[in-house]
Parts: sequence; structure tokens; C-alpha cells
Amino acid sequence: MTTADRLTGPSPAPGILPPAKRGAGSTVRKHPRPARSGRRRRRRAVALLYLLPALLPYTLFAVLPLLHTAYLSLFDWDGVTLPSFVGLDNYGRIATDPQLRAAAWHAGALILFFSVLPICMGLVSAAIVSRRAGRRGTALVRTVLFLPQVIPLVAVGILWRWVYAEDGTLNQALRAIGLGGLTDAWLGSFTWALPAVGLIGSWVVSGLCMVLFLSGTQRIDPEIYEAARMDGAGPVREFMAITVPLLRPEFAVALSITVIAALSSFDLIYITTGGGPGNSTVVPGILIYRLAFGGGAVGVASALAIVLTVVISLAVLVINRLSREAP
Repeated sequence: MTTADRLTGPSPAPGILPPAKRGAGSTVRKHPRPARSGRRRRRRAVALLYLLPALLPYTLFAVLPLLHTAYLSLFDWDGVTLPSFVGLDNYGRIATDPQLRAAAWHAGALILFFSVLPICMGLVSAAIVSRRAGRRGTALVRTVLFLPQVIPLVAVGILWRWVYAEDGTLNQALRAIGLGGLTDAWLGSFTWALPAVGLIGSWVVSGLCMVLFLSGTQRIDPEIYEAARMDGAGPVREFMAITVPLLRPEFAVALSITVIAALSSFDLIYITTGGGPGNSTVVPGILIYRLAFGGGAVGVASALAIVLTVVISLAVLVINRLSREAP
């Protein structure tokens, strides 16, 4: 035996290498231990027990009614007599109904007022309020801007009916400044009824968007703004280059909430215009109500409700996906 053999020990037999000296691509498989898998199952069971108090009412009051609505959408039923099975005919009627196309167009137009305008207004308000943080009156301004969000929409609708009335606040203000020729019965106008209702939605939702963006600005490191100021950036440049890009998560939340509010709007339009004049402010929510409780077409109304649910879900999924993939 050589001196090297004494120092390193006997060489292993050919083809038999210790696990550590095997090829670089080889791995040692470890079978999961039964005890570890048992602990994971217990943890999942405990997690389900904690979720059960929330899952039970959600299932009873959301999932089961949704499934029942999907079941009713397969029948021709007036809500009183025996239903008759028609399969997917109700969905075919929805696809060819011109009144539904008008309602879908109105809901799409409301996205501009319920989503785009409030997000822009809330973003500007948040930028102004955040720069005035700590100054006197800032808390009051923030409270006043958020106040419309906590007022019930029924009360909001009644309030704005007084504002938009022929002798209401808006027309009186126009007459006071010499613009009496611009007065109109705003909620009774085929041209202005939908924009008038949309502006109410903008007024309501802007405060929520402002609060969301304010919470986002508080997590931005102040040193980023200081570095931008040292480079000569002004308030507008800071806003466009720092604040807006770093508020991407808040944008996704605000856009999801406001798009849902636009597509599922009902109570505000029902109180202010009832879908009129004519059908100029009819949206899917109003159309579902009319079909189910006024037109004796519960099956068609249920099918429309299912379609609306699917559209809202897809819109939220697309918004969340785009917000994650955006650079």
C-alpha cells in the first residue's frame, strides 16, 4: 500500500461512489415523512375550521342563490305559474335583444363617470392632501371629500334630485350668474340624464379613491422624493415620475371597485331616474328588475344576472392580471 493510500484510505470499488461524489446531475430523493404530511393535513383542517364561520354565510347567501339563479335561467317562468324548461333559449334572447344592447352601452358609459373620473380626481386630491400633511385643516378636507362615500345611496339620490330639479340648486345657480339659457330638467332630458347620473357617481366614489391613494402615498419612501428634488424635479415631475408609478396596487384596487360599481349600478339610477326618460338611463341592473318584477320574465332576468356576474368577474380578473404584469 502506498503512502497516498494510507492517507486517503482504500479507493471505492468501481461503479460504487458515495452519494456526495456522484454525478453533478444526480440527486438523492427523499420520501416525505408520514409525520410531516400528517402535520400538514392537521394544519389545513385547522385553517378550514377558522374559515368555516365566514364560509357558511357566504355559501348560504351568495353561492347557493347564485346557483339557484343559474338554475332559473334555464326555464321560462313568470314567477307564479309552473315553469317550463327552455335550456339556453333565455341566453339567446339576451344576445339578440336591442334593449339589452342599449343597457350594456349605458353601463359602459358609466365606467367613465364611476371609474375614470373618480380615479383621476382621487389621485389629484391625494397628491394635494399628502403634500399638505400635518397642516391645519387637512384632516377636515380629507373628511369632507370622503363623506359622500358613507352616505346611503338612497339619500344621495334624493339629495341630487333636488339639485337637478327645474327649480333646484343647479338651475338657480345658473340663473344667478346670468346663464339662465343653460338651465334644463337635467334628469328628465334624453341627452343629459345619463351624464347627470354619472356625475353623481363621480362625486360619491372620488372620496374612496382619494383614501386608497393616500394610503399608498404613505408607504412611499420620502427619500425618493428628496432625491428627485435634489435632481431638480418639481411637484408635477414628482407626481408623474414617482407617485403615479408606485401607486400601481392602489390603482388596481380602485379600478376594480369602481368598475364593479359602474356595471352593477342600480339603486342610484332607480332613485334618480328609474331608467328614464324612456330607456335613456337603463342599465343591466334596472333591466333585471323590470324583467323579473314587472315583465313576468324571471328566466330571462336570471340569465341576464348570470351574464352580468360573469362579465364583472372577467373584468376584475383582467384588471388584476394587467396590474401584476405591468412593468
